[in-house]
Amino acid sequence: MYAPLLNENRGGTFDLVRLGYICIVDEHSRVLWSLGDPEDFVFYRSASKPIQSLPVFELGLDKQYGFTDEESVVLSASHDGMPCHVAAVESILKKSGLSEDMMCMKPTIPGDEKSNEDRIRAGLPPRKVYHNCSGKHCALMLTQRALGGEVRDYWKTGTPVHARVEQTIKTVSETDTVKIGVDGCGVPVFAVPVRSIAAAYKNLACIDTIRDESLRRAAADNVRRIGRYPYMIRGAGILCSVMNEDPNIIAKGGANGVYGFGLKKQRLGVSLKLVDGTESAWPFLIMEILRALGALTPEHEARLEKLHPKYFVNDNDLVVGEREALFHISL
Repeated sequence: MYAPLLNENRGGTFDLVRLGYICIVDEHSRVLWSLGDPEDFVFYRSASKPIQSLPVFELGLDKQYGFTDEESVVLSASHDGMPCHVAAVESILKKSGLSEDMMCMKPTIPGDEKSNEDRIRAGLPPRKVYHNCSGKHCALMLTQRALGGEVRDYWKTGTPVHARVEQTIKTVSETDTVKIGVDGCGVPVFAVPVRSIAAAYKNLACIDTIRDESLRRAAADNVRRIGRYPYMIRGAGILCSVMNEDPNIIAKGGANGVYGFGLKKQRLGVSLKLVDGTESAWPFLIMEILRALGALTPEHEARLEKLHPKYFVNDNDLVVGEREALFHISL
């Protein structure tokens, strides 16, 4: 039940079409506009991270262990393995008495090219802290231990942390039903209706609309930190960090083409999903949506333009085509 979102034209001739979903909800979580069926289920993937990290703040674990605002952002991040990200994960592990070997995923290399080159020159092996989900794993381990569960079981379904995170996802996403899969990093991943992702990001943008008081406080704290240290959520110049540089926006993307963002001034939530899993069209789609909603500032437009949203290039860095939106948003 998805719909055409954009064409990619090459040399002025149609080349391919991207299919997917877009959903926009108001402050009451009512669907104002959508493409594709907003009741279809899609996996949050990493777009859930600013939500599933909330139990850490709700339980006061950040204060208990003395995490700084900057390093705590990595709990919600898909970081790029840059030195600032690795240092934050290492600090959280050290302060809380957890260890890298407790993480369930295999060791890997930094996503940031320069950071990986520096690792190679230094002769350092792959590590689990380099994984872009290592901050999320820290959040899950911390919550599992605080709830009385065995730390090393944090990645399993049926554990205290899984139950707590699932309930958090349901509350913030305003849905009674989630479907469970396994994420790329080995932990449970949640599928909800497309409209529920939009509702969740509306709630993160409009904290007062979150129905649970303790989650309201936790979300306010987390969103404030992400806005203050946006480079910790992904990496300098990468879309999620660029999006969160705008004080009006809280945003996070996930694997296989899913993205969510909330607008504080407009009190709106937006979700989108490209069903072929592509991420290259995100900046173009997001700029079209922001422009239509009156939320695209000149400063933010300039930053997003650097990500080459409309025109695409070949291996020789020559512009060979452009994207064309197949929708018109009218609220």
